[in-house]
Amino acid sequence: MAEVELKHVAKIYNGKIKVVDDVNLKITDKEFVVLVGPSGCGKSTTLRMIAGLEEISEGEIFIDGKLVNDVAPKDRDIAMVFQNYALYPHMTVFENMAFGLKIRKFSKSEIKQRVEEASKILGLDELLNRKPKALSGGQRQRVALGRAIVRKPKVFLFDEPLSNLDAKLRVQMRTEISKLHLKLEATMIYVTHDQVEAMTMGDRIVVMKDGIIQQIDKPIDLYNNPQNKFVASFIGSPAMNFINGKIEREKKIWYSYQIKNQLRINLAKKYESKLLAFMGKQVILGIRPENFLLKNATNNLPKVTVEVEVVEPMGNDTFIYFNLDGIQFTARVISDDELKPKSKIDLYVNPEKLHFFFWRFGKCCFIKNHILIILTLNLKVAEFKIITLK
Repeated sequence: MAEVELKHVAKIYNGKIKVVDDVNLKITDKEFVVLVGPSGCGKSTTLRMIAGLEEISEGEIFIDGKLVNDVAPKDRDIAMVFQNYALYPHMTVFENMAFGLKIRKFSKSEIKQRVEEASKILGLDELLNRKPKALSGGQRQRVALGRAIVRKPKVFLFDEPLSNLDAKLRVQMRTEISKLHLKLEATMIYVTHDQVEAMTMGDRIVVMKDGIIQQIDKPIDLYNNPQNKFVASFIGSPAMNFINGKIEREKKIWYSYQIKNQLRINLAKKYESKLLAFMGKQVILGIRPENFLLKNATNNLPKVTVEVEVVEPMGNDTFIYFNLDGIQFTARVISDDELKPKSKIDLYVNPEKLHFFFWRFGKCCFIKNHILIILTLNLKVAEFKIITLK
């Protein structure tokens, strides 16, 4: 297998529309990396540039240490699995899986051996003589995977391969692809707009927005330490709640955060050094839905009384939707009681699981551009993150 490295890669259409902007990414041998972001963020374009299906406007792409900017897709030693399977309807499963090897002049014995090995891995042994129209969606996706496996490429590329499957099959197939990665010990790059897929499958996740990489990290670190407000809102389901307000200081309360006196979160003195520079300044507070609690075990948690608007029972969890000062909130709680719309309940906030986003604008001499400095604070670690403001 192989490393893949992108250095200052960009894609520009019509000489002015930059859909991928200065992407720098190094994927190590045998790593499973997921590119995730909303539609139009440039993730599929990035994947297609790695595959050679899109021309690179700027930068360099290396596969296994070799510069491949001008190398044809067929010579890059990669295999790509598409969203629509791209199977030949007139060919059997065996013929579809063998086709790529056949045009590369592999011997019949080598083709037979490779197809049989791949079909055994994917559980396709009994389907080799069927044609695609006689297969389910999940089986067709397995054939598409098998066609990639028989190539034994240096890198596997996946472009939203599960988006055409129903919910149950998606869960099943993402498990199968994860098992496949472990079995093949392959370098895999996977594109999806589904953050659940990204969180459950990737060794590392690359979050993109407007063609720019926002953060590259392990799934749990993306969740616990988002580097900016977009990542915080995109990773996690339901999405993080955000409140505009400011840090204040009172006689016995070192810092508090409030929404028109409805929600006050008192912060300990030990955080003074981290928040001192932002005293009285506007900040954004982030609270994940699962960090609202229905019960207060310690009797000293910040409390807010709310009127429930919508209740969504999810089995073990219940989603509660409510409104504070025109801001829509979501809480994800564990409840033994039946919660009903229009009922009033007390919700408590876990003060150890908060995120604060501070915004500053200024000049940066070495970038020669306006920059946006964002402080992400989870009350354990505080650090400045600097990104170019577009």
